[in-house]
Amino acid sequence: MVQMALMLLNPHRSTYGATDRDLIGKAHAGIVRGFLDQCPAHAATPLLSLPALAAESGVAAIHLKAEWARMGLGAFKALGGAYAVARLVCARAEATLGRTLTPADLGVAEVRDIAGAITVTCASAGNHGLSVAAGARAFGAHAVVYLSEAVAESFATRLRVKGAEVVRAGADYDASAAEARAAAERHEWVLVSDSSWPGYAETPLQVMRGYTRLFEEAAEALEADGGPASHVFLQAGVGGLAAAGAAYLRDLWGEDFKLVVVEPAAAPCLLESVRAGRPVRIDRGVTTLGRLDCAEPSLIAFQLLSRLADAFVLILDDEAGAAASRMNALDAPVSPCGAAGAAGLFGLASDASARRALSLGADARVLLVGSEAAEPSADKGDFR
Repeated sequence: MVQMALMLLNPHRSTYGATDRDLIGKAHAGIVRGFLDQCPAHAATPLLSLPALAAESGVAAIHLKAEWARMGLGAFKALGGAYAVARLVCARAEATLGRTLTPADLGVAEVRDIAGAITVTCASAGNHGLSVAAGARAFGAHAVVYLSEAVAESFATRLRVKGAEVVRAGADYDASAAEARAAAERHEWVLVSDSSWPGYAETPLQVMRGYTRLFEEAAEALEADGGPASHVFLQAGVGGLAAAGAAYLRDLWGEDFKLVVVEPAAAPCLLESVRAGRPVRIDRGVTTLGRLDCAEPSLIAFQLLSRLADAFVLILDDEAGAAASRMNALDAPVSPCGAAGAAGLFGLASDASARRALSLGADARVLLVGSEAAEPSADKGDFR
C-alpha cells in the first residue's frame, strides 16, 4: 500500500477479466444505445477540449465530457435511472406476454398498458430521482420519489413536472432511502436505487450500465482526435459513475491508462473501503458536495473499483469550488460536484511525487466528466 498526501494507490489493482465483463463492458453499451434510440430527446453530449487548463496542469490535453447537456435534465444520471426503468418495463411485459421484445416495442399499446400497472420508487438527493421520473413518464409507469427535508422544494417541483409523486421523508438522504425501501416492500413497488447491497443488485447494475453510453461517446470522440486517454479522473459518491467508466474503458482500452477515483475528503467511503479490503460504512464529516456525500459504497461499484481503479484521491470542498469556477470561466458550466474529478487532477498536478506515481507526464491526455450543471437546468428535453 502506497499512500501520499491525499492519494491512495490501489493495493488490490488487478486485470480486467470475464467476471468484470459480465457486469459491465462494451456489449452493454450497445444494448443501452438501442434503448436510448427510443428517446427523441437523446443525443450525444459534446466532448470539450480545454487547452488552457491542460497547459496550466502540465499535460498535453484535457477533454471534458459535457454531461450538463444530457437530455435537458442537467446531469449524467439522466442515462441511468431512465434506462433501468425501460429494462424493468420490458422485462415485465416479456413475462406477461410470453415473448421477447425489442426496445421499439416499448411504445406499443399493450406494453404501455402493462407499464401502467408498475410503480417505481427511489430516494433522491438530486439527479437520480429526476431520471427515474422521466423514464417512468416516457415508458408509461408511475413514479414515487422520496426526498428528505434537506432537498430544495424547487427540485420537488421539477419532479412533479415530470409526473412523479413526491413524498417528503426524513432529515437526510439515508432516512429518505430507508423510507423508499420500506414503501417498495409494503406496496409491492419496484425500487430503483443507484446503489447496491447484498441481495439487491440487478436494478442498480442496469442503472450503472446506462452510464456506459457517455463513455462510449467520449471514447469515440477521443479516438477520432488523437487516440485514447492516458488518464481518466472520475468523481464518486457511491461509485456508480466511476465503476461504469472503469469497467467499460478497461474492456475497450485495456490496462494501459490510469483510472483515478476522486472523493470528498469528508466522505471517503470508497478509499476507506479499499483500505479495509471490504465495503465499510464511514462516519462522514460535513461537506457541501451533496451528491458525493455518501457513507458507504455501492457493492457492485466497490467490486469493480477495488480491482480496476489505480488510485483514490481526496479533495476539499474549496478545491472543488475553485475547479468549478475555473471551468465556468471557460464556458463549461459545471457545479462543484461536477468539477470534482477536475479538482483531483489539479491537486495532483502540482505534486511531483503523485505525478511520478501515476505517470502523469507532459504527454498525458486526460478525460474528465462534467457530471452535472452549475445550476438545475430548465427542462428543455424529455424522454417522450
